[in-house]
Amino acid sequence: MLRKLALSMSPLALLASSPLLAADAAPSGPAPAVPVAFQAALPPLPTGAVDEVMARRRGVPIWYRAGGGPDAAATLSTTLRRAALDGLPTGPDLAVAVDVAARDAASGDPAAIAKADRLMSAVWLAYVAALRAPYSGMTYSDPRLTPRPVNAAVVLYQASAAASPAQHLAQVASVNPIYAPLRDAAWAALQASGTGRLDPRIAENLARARALPSSGKFVVVDAAAQRLTMIDNGRIADSMKVIVGTKESQTPMLASTIWYATLNPYWYVPTDLTRKTVATRMLKDSGYLKTKQYEVISDFGLNPTMVPPESIDWKAVSAGTKTVYLRQLPGKDNSMGQIKFPFPNDTGVYLHDTNLKALFAQNPRTLSNGCVRLEDAQRLARWLFGTTPTTTSTAPEQHVRLPAGVPVYMTYLTAQAQNGQIAFLSDPYGRDGKAVPRVAVR
Repeated sequence: MLRKLALSMSPLALLASSPLLAADAAPSGPAPAVPVAFQAALPPLPTGAVDEVMARRRGVPIWYRAGGGPDAAATLSTTLRRAALDGLPTGPDLAVAVDVAARDAASGDPAAIAKADRLMSAVWLAYVAALRAPYSGMTYSDPRLTPRPVNAAVVLYQASAAASPAQHLAQVASVNPIYAPLRDAAWAALQASGTGRLDPRIAENLARARALPSSGKFVVVDAAAQRLTMIDNGRIADSMKVIVGTKESQTPMLASTIWYATLNPYWYVPTDLTRKTVATRMLKDSGYLKTKQYEVISDFGLNPTMVPPESIDWKAVSAGTKTVYLRQLPGKDNSMGQIKFPFPNDTGVYLHDTNLKALFAQNPRTLSNGCVRLEDAQRLARWLFGTTPTTTSTAPEQHVRLPAGVPVYMTYLTAQAQNGQIAFLSDPYGRDGKAVPRVAVR
């Protein structure tokens, strides 16, 4: 139905059928009937955005300038034909509309060129909004990382300022170095299958990968692959193995910011481990805390008070009727290793060094209580700081501030691109079972 509509209506009439872009297409007259699917596919955008930008440009085209219009139209059309993978289901129908407009503009008629340019601008806004839509499975622990609504004027200004409109389209559509190869592999798989049906696991993983930034310096922790990746200016700078949470203590999906590193860290022992392990040992060996350099403290706050170990009823702790808070002093036995990287979040997880390096040879590496153990914490520190962070003090908990905060995105990618093909990893947390039904891609 939509494809027939696209062929029978003029390109701007097709866009005018959506109230979201109507001000950019049809200033007067009754609007045609609005296909429900078309309405749903176009995200809310500021009405009149294209007209406002064109008024400021005094009619100078955004795409059809310096002879770049045909290439930009071809690139946009190609992008839209696979845009269902990008979260815009009506992409193929919009591609037809762009093709029709580009064909008319090829005549050289100024009015046809102006129409094509306005259509491409409106469609581009819809596409960028789909790319940047928030992913519901991500918790934004740092509010500054929460995706903002698309600013139509900024999006169109960036397009108008690009030296090559076609290259700008391709660059924005690539999103990030994790997303682009995954989408390319998904598109290749669809073309090969001929079914037009997208595996829901792929759709879910594409949405997770789109939640990662398109620019800047940031860290990605992939709990499904048990790897950490360092990304800077759209390129993968480095990668390493990590150990993540068990199925019972899952590493969450969240976005936050690393502001500092902590050298000589304490290990604050999870209270369930204190109950299950430490209390049992203390009932057998009253010197266990001293041997392992544990301290009993009043709480896990910033300024806890010391509690004499002999005052604790360890039988009650072992039975779960009393809660005790422990921290381990820095040293060779400390589970935090030499450095940790905290960041704001409600689950209490962070990245840290470890003294148990042999565990990185295991596969899978879902072994922690939710925090992320690093294969090479010093390598990450050098990348974050640009040098090796040091302190002249041997005192516990020495905080070294980063020159600038670095975002960290903790995600879960069970679909990966390998040699141009989709490879499915195991789903240790069972999150893919909650994925959406199969998506039709035309």
